[in-house]
Amino acid sequence: MLELVLASRNRHKLAEFASLLQPLGIKVVAVSEFPEVKEVVEDGATFQANAVKKAREVALQLGLPALADDSGLVVDALDGAPGVRSARYAGEDASDAANNEKLLKELEGFPPEQRTAAFHCVIAFAVPDGEKVTVQTAEGICSGIIADSPQGTNGFGYDPIFFLPEYGKTFAQLAPEEKNRISHRGRAMAQLYQLLSSWQKGVSRA
Repeated sequence: MLELVLASRNRHKLAEFASLLQPLGIKVVAVSEFPEVKEVVEDGATFQANAVKKAREVALQLGLPALADDSGLVVDALDGAPGVRSARYAGEDASDAANNEKLLKELEGFPPEQRTAAFHCVIAFAVPDGEKVTVQTAEGICSGIIADSPQGTNGFGYDPIFFLPEYGKTFAQLAPEEKNRISHRGRAMAQLYQLLSSWQKGVSRA
């Protein structure tokens, strides 16, 4: 079975990617399994810049194919915040609950039509060849609105307050399989399936 290194130490992301890549027969290994890998500083101004940097650096350090994603929540009424700082919105070591609480407080009094938001995800796939690395990306977007209060216990991050009107549920109220099918990350991964399948066949023939 072919393996990809996921340039993330987030166990929730690892579980999602493992599920998304299972149909291709690709095993995902967390970068935490390689203690020699240096932490990659996410200092890019866009989701794409951060995803590409993480995948490229991990692929270079290990000499192995790597996947990285950068994702976050873009709220229209807050001029795109929290954006690339979604995981650190309430502080560098903020918990999911603290980030959600800050966002809800900033949107207090806003009617539903002014609480529109979208999850964005950019996935970068990096393949090393000596000192060179080829990187390709895909993007997925899922639109919704910010709920008045957290609902549901599945998922992580802003899932409990990201409401999907067409489903009448938040991300955290959806079954994992359903969320993976419609989520920003699932949509980005769907774009990469053909690329990963071609890469997999090429490696198998080599």
